[in-house]
Amino acid sequence: MSKVAVVYWSGTGNTEQMAQAVLDGAKGAGADAELFACSEFSASKVADYDGLAFGCPAMGDEVLEEGEFDPMFTECEAALSGKKIVLFGSYGWGDGAWMENWKERCASDGAVLATDPVICMNAPEDDTLESLKAAGAALA
Repeated sequence: MSKVAVVYWSGTGNTEQMAQAVLDGAKGAGADAELFACSEFSASKVADYDGLAFGCPAMGDEVLEEGEFDPMFTECEAALSGKKIVLFGSYGWGDGAWMENWKERCASDGAVLATDPVICMNAPEDDTLESLKAAGAALA
C-alpha cells in the first residue's frame, strides 16, 4: 500500500475542497492517505510518503501564497527529486500562469508529475472534482 500526503493552503475554502477530492481519490485507490494544512507539513516528512499532492491557489500576480505555503514548499523542494507528485489549485483571475511556473519549478527539482496539474476558476465543479479524484488515484 502506498502512502500519500495531500498538503494545501486555502484562503476561501476552494483549494481545501480540491484537497479533499485528491484525498478521496487516493484513499479510494487503496492508498494510506493523509491531509495536511501547509502549516502542519515540513521537509522532514517528505521521505515518509511515496506520493505527495500540493495544492495552492494563485495569489497576487499569479504566484503561490507567500506567507505560509511558498516557504513550506521551498523547504520541501530539495527532497522532491524522484518523488511522484500532483499539483492543484484554484484562481480567480489570470490564465493559470502560476501553475505553469510551479510545474516547471517542480520538474527542475526532479519531481515526477503523476498527472497534469488540476486547476479551476473559483470553486471546483463536478468535472474538476472528478479530475482531482483521478489525480489522487494516480498517486496511489
